[in-house]
Amino acid sequence: MILKLVLNIANKLKTSFLDLLPIILVVSFFQIVVLQQPFPNLSEILVGLVFVVIGLMLFVEGLEIGLFPIGENLSYALVKKGSLFWLLLFSFLLGFSTTVAEPALIAVANEAGEIAVEANLIKAEIADSYSLGLRLSVAISVGLAILIGIWRIIKGWPIYYLIIGGYVLVIVMTLFAPEEIIGIAYDAGGVTTSTITVPLVTALGVGLATVIEGRSPLTDGFGLIAFASLLPMIFVMGYGMLIY
Repeated sequence: MILKLVLNIANKLKTSFLDLLPIILVVSFFQIVVLQQPFPNLSEILVGLVFVVIGLMLFVEGLEIGLFPIGENLSYALVKKGSLFWLLLFSFLLGFSTTVAEPALIAVANEAGEIAVEANLIKAEIADSYSLGLRLSVAISVGLAILIGIWRIIKGWPIYYLIIGGYVLVIVMTLFAPEEIIGIAYDAGGVTTSTITVPLVTALGVGLATVIEGRSPLTDGFGLIAFASLLPMIFVMGYGMLIY
C-alpha cells in the first residue's frame, strides 16, 4: 500500500516536472547559450525549482480532488432542486466572487489607477475609487458572462452566435472608446481567468451539460471561460467611456 502510494506520488512529480521542462529548457538556453552567463544563486534556483514542481503537483491534485467535484456536485444539486433562479444566481455570484478577489485583477486595477493619475486623466484623490470601480466592472461582467453561458447550456444555443456577436460589439466599441482604456479593457479579459475561476466554472458547465437531458458535456459543457474573457472587455470600455 505504501509502495503504491510512493510510486503514485513519484509519477505525479514526474508529470509536473515534464510540464515545466519546456520553460526550464528555454530559460537555460538563453542564460547559457545566448547570454553566456552562469546562473546566479544556482543552489537557490534549484531549491525553488523543486518547490515549484511539488507545488504544481499539489495544485493539480487539489483541482482533481476538490474544485472539480465541487463544481460538478453543485450543478447536479441545483438542477435536481429544480430552481432556475438559484442556479442562475449561483452562476453570477460564482463569477463575481472569484473575480473581485483575483490578485492579478487587483494589480492591474491599481496600476491603471496610478497611470491614470500620472497622465492627468483623473485626480489623485479618486484613484482608489477608480481602481475599485474597474475591479467591480470586471467582476460584474464575469458574473454576467457565467450566467449567460449557463443560460446558453440550458437553452442549447450554438456558442458561436454569442461569441461572434460579442466580438463584433468589442470591435465597434474599440472604435469609440477612449484610447486610455482600450489596452486595459483587453488585458482585463485575460486576468479574469484565474486559477480558481477556471476549474470551478469549467466543472459547473460540464456538470450542468451532463445532467441536462439532450446536452453533451463535450459540445455544450465548455465555452464558459470564453464568455468570462469576452464580457470584461465590453464592460471596461463602457466604464472608460463613463469615467473619461
